[in-house]
Amino acid sequence: MPHIAATATINLPYKIAQQDVKQQAHDLFSANFPQTDRLIFAFDNTEIVTRNFCKPLSYYAEPNTFEQRNNDYIENALKYSVQAIEDCIAKAGVTGGDITDIYFVTTTGLATPSIDALIINQMQLNPHVNRSPLWGLGCGGGVSGMAKACTTAKANPDAVVLLVAVELCSLTLIKSDYSKSNFIGSSLFSDGIAAVIIKGDNHIPTGHKIGFIAASSKLYYNSLDVMGWEFKDTGFKVLFSKDIPTFINENVKIDITEFLTRHQLQLSDIKNFIFHPGGKKVLDAYTNALGVEGDFLNKTRAVMNDNGNMSSATVLYVLERFMIDDFEDGYGLMMAMGPGFSSEMVLLKMTN
Repeated sequence: MPHIAATATINLPYKIAQQDVKQQAHDLFSANFPQTDRLIFAFDNTEIVTRNFCKPLSYYAEPNTFEQRNNDYIENALKYSVQAIEDCIAKAGVTGGDITDIYFVTTTGLATPSIDALIINQMQLNPHVNRSPLWGLGCGGGVSGMAKACTTAKANPDAVVLLVAVELCSLTLIKSDYSKSNFIGSSLFSDGIAAVIIKGDNHIPTGHKIGFIAASSKLYYNSLDVMGWEFKDTGFKVLFSKDIPTFINENVKIDITEFLTRHQLQLSDIKNFIFHPGGKKVLDAYTNALGVEGDFLNKTRAVMNDNGNMSSATVLYVLERFMIDDFEDGYGLMMAMGPGFSSEMVLLKMTN
């Protein structure tokens, strides 16, 4: 089976305390958003301690245009993607010339040619690499990208597939958007960049093995307004609903059970839960819905506490925690939910 050979994540230059972000948000919103004083405690309820930003905190209070923010997205996405890729291929014991396929996942900036083309050009990778830029999957993109990368490696035993997820959520902040969604979003979202190398069967794993078994996607009908962007002259206006935890409570256990049943497994067979941390309420909903004993989302919570919600990249930071801190022998389940409203799952076999 295809296996995950290496992961790499970026520690961005500005690790900002949540309390400092809280103070700046109060300063930015209070004059025009009457609910500021009532909702400001949302920053404390996230359980986030620090957040990753690609720019200093002062940048987000300065006047800037959508064009400037998007240009900053392109510059930083390319710079830190290259850093993550160089680290990842070194860990995987391959060279840039060995890469056969690239999946590039993002939802927080625009570029044509897409960033994967800029990466190939700057790193002088094989010009015949198969490119697949994936845009608009939001928080679900990390798991969806993993599923597609692994499926490609399954089809080609010689494959060396590179998955890159870049989300610079902070650059989407519209200071003139005094909506509740934007205010709550400013308490959660941050920046993250991650790279993963997946190899096909003709490459022998070294050390522990994390193998790909299967994947599943689901789009929930009549839920298009639960999460996403509304595009304005000023940029990406964030949209998300308070109904997300309800969706999880009503659907996630059924969906996971059906997926596992197709592979002759049940929930008790899963030893490693590699979940995207949408936020404290989302993690609480997973805990309540699944009823798994113990703190089965401890690594997910730790990543959220240290970094905030980095959209699609976050679950790859969680995966790296499992690879660094070790894992239980047995099955692993990657899961994330995103715009659509949708869910993405990947089933793994994990052996030390």
